[in-house]
Amino acid sequence: MDILLNTPRRSVSGLDAIPTPSTDVEAVQSLLGKCPHAAQTPLLDAHELAAQAGVQNLWLKDERGRMGLGSFKALGAAYVIAHDAAGADVSNNTYVTASAGNHGMSVAAGADAFGANAVVYIAQSVPESFAERLRSIGAEVRREGDIYEDSMAAAAKAAKDNDWILLSDSSWPGYTDRPFRLMEGYLVLMAEAIAQMPQAPTHIFLQAGVGGLAGACAAMARKTWGEDPVIVVVEPDQAPALVASIKAGAFVVTQGGVSDMGRLDCKEASLIALKGLSRDADAFVTLTEQEGAEGAQATVQNDIAASASGAAGIAALLQADAHRDALKLDAASRVFCILSEGPA
Repeated sequence: MDILLNTPRRSVSGLDAIPTPSTDVEAVQSLLGKCPHAAQTPLLDAHELAAQAGVQNLWLKDERGRMGLGSFKALGAAYVIAHDAAGADVSNNTYVTASAGNHGMSVAAGADAFGANAVVYIAQSVPESFAERLRSIGAEVRREGDIYEDSMAAAAKAAKDNDWILLSDSSWPGYTDRPFRLMEGYLVLMAEAIAQMPQAPTHIFLQAGVGGLAGACAAMARKTWGEDPVIVVVEPDQAPALVASIKAGAFVVTQGGVSDMGRLDCKEASLIALKGLSRDADAFVTLTEQEGAEGAQATVQNDIAASASGAAGIAALLQADAHRDALKLDAASRVFCILSEGPA
């Protein structure tokens, strides 16, 4: 595991026109509360994993059952479509996106719930079992390219060519409104966890692909607890999109092989998330493929099975021995992580 400290905060140029993540959770709660599938997910007290990590507490927000879709992503795109439907009929809309995982499920489920259409582009590396899951809830699935960024480019082209609505979980210059709202959906997860935790955490480990979940949760944590928690962002070393941009002081496109932490295998960061995390995160760490696999195995051994992506925050905590002083971890630490999805 490699680490980059962000204390003092490192500036990132070129983001002046990019918004920072929202913390307006009340608006999201009001709308999602009308959804028949919306329900709070549990907070687990992982005693054995805490002992293994050498900390006092390890609290895990268990998103494996969120709205029947098995991931925190259910809160994002579905909320955007629900917001659209609250203001107008969306039955003639076609929402198009690219997905390396559960974002596509949220787009498909949201479109299905409100009578719209969904088209999801996936890369060749995405398992066919995931494609079948998308089709089972009404999405049209198209394969394009070897990596997520290839399928994202294809989705953007299809939106332009067909006058469809592009609904990405990432953001870039000129495309921020919908991903900004999508990240608002993730605030519900963090607001629930804040209410569920018996004490404020001293540390928060947040896994990141394009960074939407991490950016939203970090912003909400800072609003609630100020600078007290140490916030650590976790990425695969094959897709260090956020940490590479923080190092460079500007947005960069990264290179790497295909990661088994597939939901986090994104070579380009969302600019909204990058701007927020450059302000809110204390450290950025990268995991090897072996370290990610060990994190997933630890959840299996503790009867809370998650994928290598879903357990990446836990994996980083378990691999942090060499960096305990830098991260201010000790036997009294109270750590919060997110089980963002179940087994792959």
